[in-house]
Amino acid sequence: MDQSDQLNQESETKPRRRRVLPPQRVWPLLFTLGNLVSGFAAIHYAYKGVEWHGPWGWSGLTMAGALIFLGMLLDSIDGSVARLTNSVTELGAALDSLADLVTCGVAPAVMVLALISSYLGTDGALTLLGPDADLPWGKVVWGIAAVYVCCAALRLARFTVETEPAKGPNTHMAFHGMPSPGAAGLIAALILLHQHILAGGSNELWIGRAYAFGVPVVMLFVAIAMVSSIPYDHFVNRYLGKPQSFRFIAFLVIVIFTCIWWFQETVAIGFITYALTGPIYVLRNRNKEITEEI
Repeated sequence: MDQSDQLNQESETKPRRRRVLPPQRVWPLLFTLGNLVSGFAAIHYAYKGVEWHGPWGWSGLTMAGALIFLGMLLDSIDGSVARLTNSVTELGAALDSLADLVTCGVAPAVMVLALISSYLGTDGALTLLGPDADLPWGKVVWGIAAVYVCCAALRLARFTVETEPAKGPNTHMAFHGMPSPGAAGLIAALILLHQHILAGGSNELWIGRAYAFGVPVVMLFVAIAMVSSIPYDHFVNRYLGKPQSFRFIAFLVIVIFTCIWWFQETVAIGFITYALTGPIYVLRNRNKEITEEI
């Protein structure tokens, strides 16, 4: 037996040491996993529909929307925690994208299916929607939800490839395409506003049904926006990550106080405005180029 064979045998007999993550690297992963669990819980409550009522009289869709916003909050924190603890890793970036796919991709799609199913049948069963649904609307809405999930997956995959782990996402001041949290926030905010209208006793009005069937149309728009090259500002990095003027701080305080009295309306208007900033920016630049050519 030569010396190399002897060394190989010794290495095989020696017990391998388990790789243990340092404590500072665990905290960002906990926030990311919290985002994932929030998305999973949102799917659970979305399946309960509008007839179920939990704490504070919230419907299943209201609980699902609140959990999506909780997941978005945790998603915005995990990156900051990773940078503060100097634990930005490729594992954390990959896990973050997987968690966002559940919270910002699958959960909003299930919420829309549950919302529409409540108007297609008395029991609000999600079986009324799908490729084998009897009603044409059931097939169309299910197809839109599937397109949204696919676009969210493509958007997150592109972001993971474009982002350098060493620098982190905090170096981005703009996105190519609408970010998935912005798309999910818009869908969740619209459904929360719809449930708020129903809670006010307006469930018999035709506007409630028209509003509900307009949400899948908005979902198709944001799905296309996610995979487009339309620029969108990174709101946190551009406006909250550096010192701002007194005018901006005063505006932010007014928005916060407005949310206290009209939360659903303010959040919905905020996300609608953000969704429109990208197309408005493109149109303004195009008109500017045409003017310069003339």
